[in-house]
Amino acid sequence: MSEPLTGFDVDDAAGSRVGTVHSVYVDAESGEPAWLIVALGRRRAKLVAVPISECAPAAGRVWVAQDREALRSAPGIDPRRPLLREHELTICEHYGISERVGRAAEVAGRFAGNVVSRPA
Repeated sequence: MSEPLTGFDVDDAAGSRVGTVHSVYVDAESGEPAWLIVALGRRRAKLVAVPISECAPAAGRVWVAQDREALRSAPGIDPRRPLLREHELTICEHYGISERVGRAAEVAGRFAGNVVSRPA
């Protein structure tokens, strides 16, 4: 699911276009896709991570479960750098993902300071 999505338009939960798929991050241990990296806006000035489990790709587009404001206010990321456990938990918290479910639960038990996701 990683490479074919690059360049797809991204629509928010309301169906409005919010950006473009920049890249995908994979879990550092399993290699499974974990995050979709989205370039927001027309100028693609900000890059944010969206849980790949909350994305639905089809017909050259990806729909995400978050609304435009949640994406705009999400922590920005540098797509050349891996995500540490703490950063990933902060992103999960921003989207309201408890450490008991989903991606947050996967990384919460890993050691502090560990790389948990990396660019694909």
